[in-house]
Amino acid sequence: MKTSCDIIIRPIITEASMQGIADKKYTFKVAKNANKIEIKKAIEELFKVKVADVNTVSVKAKPKRMGVHLGKTSEWKKAVVTLTADSKTIEFFDGMM
Repeated sequence: MKTSCDIIIRPIITEASMQGIADKKYTFKVAKNANKIEIKKAIEELFKVKVADVNTVSVKAKPKRMGVHLGKTSEWKKAVVTLTADSKTIEFFDGMM
């Protein structure tokens, strides 16, 4: 059985994701095989908040080149989590605003 720490890998901290915090939207890198229900339960358990909606995006691999060596980036899954209006914010992101 997967734990919450196995499902939520790390937060995504970019300029675009920081703008979503005003609307209570938080972005995370999640396990590729996790579904929306598992992601919702993991966020609620880890951060003690109420989740209203979860949107997921499978980020495809991009080709990369370093000199003569060819390769590609790894594929990963991104989840944008929207909290309910009456829920508290995630404290981890509060210090970054």
